Amino acid sequence: MPTRKTTVASKKAGAKKGARGAVKSAATKKAAAKKIAVKTVAVKKASAVKTPKTALAPHIAPEQASRERILAIDIGGTGLKAAVIDADGKMLSERVRVATPHPCTPEQMVDTLATLVEPLVSQHHPTRMSIGFPGVVRENAVLTAPNIGDEGWRGVPLASMLAKRVGNLPVRMINDAEMQGFAAIEGQGLEFVLTLGTGAGTALFRDGELMPHLELAHHPVSKNRTYDEYVGAHAREQAGDKRWNKRVEKIIEVLARLVNYDRLWIGGGNASNLKFELPANVAIVSNAAGIEGGAKLWHPRSMRESRQLPDANQRKGDFC
Repeated sequence: MPTRKTTVASKKAGAKKGARGAVKSAATKKAAAKKIAVKTVAVKKASAVKTPKTALAPHIAPEQASRERILAIDIGGTGLKAAVIDADGKMLSERVRVATPHPCTPEQMVDTLATLVEPLVSQHHPTRMSIGFPGVVRENAVLTAPNIGDEGWRGVPLASMLAKRVGNLPVRMINDAEMQGFAAIEGQGLEFVLTLGTGAGTALFRDGELMPHLELAHHPVSKNRTYDEYVGAHAREQAGDKRWNKRVEKIIEVLARLVNYDRLWIGGGNASNLKFELPANVAIVSNAAGIEGGAKLWHPRSMRESRQLPDANQRKGDFC
């Protein structure tokens, strides 16, 4: 028969064992709760990771992008190109091209472009139109057209003239280098665009927004020769590829000191003739960018600082 001492000892041992079990159970529950909490935090962090960046602006819903059909036109001193794109810059049609008439009056330009885009308009029924023009543009009108025609171009409302021929589409027109730049830029920091075509074109962007246009193409860069005269198509023909490449290399150095850009994008038909190794922050842009950039003309934040459209200047209407 167990004695009183034995019974008390047994009870104490049982109590200790029960306490150890309770501690162990509490520790197990705590560990499980911690594991669940860690997993929950991991899930939250994973869901907070941004999706890969696309060219689609935040204000444009995917379903709207699929409905948008922009007739984008790239006017060059050598060729006229056009295609229909969506709000994200994706090609919805083939790209069509004809040679630029020379000499070319505004009426000839409108006639040629209307004929060029007629099949695109009848097949794809565009909702808007974007135009890139090789000269200074303001409020949808041409101020200069150095590689197209004479002084008769000044003040020509080319955008509205063409719009009347293609169903009165809403239209926006900017410099061609700027339109190409919209398809090239990454949208961070100071980005500069240099196009090498019939002439030299330039555009400046800050954090994805187009800055006021600087017509550097007509600024002296070497022995009173302008950028156009120094690295344009005619200069390349005269100097030959080797000397022309050295000139472009010099231009890059000049622009690096002048602009202090974070990135330099080089486009235009003659960009493919560059043979030297480019600096790490310089890259060549596809020629198709001249069309694809037309989508960004309709993104509110892209044009607010350009001083090219009245509503954009005043940040009203679509540019709020």
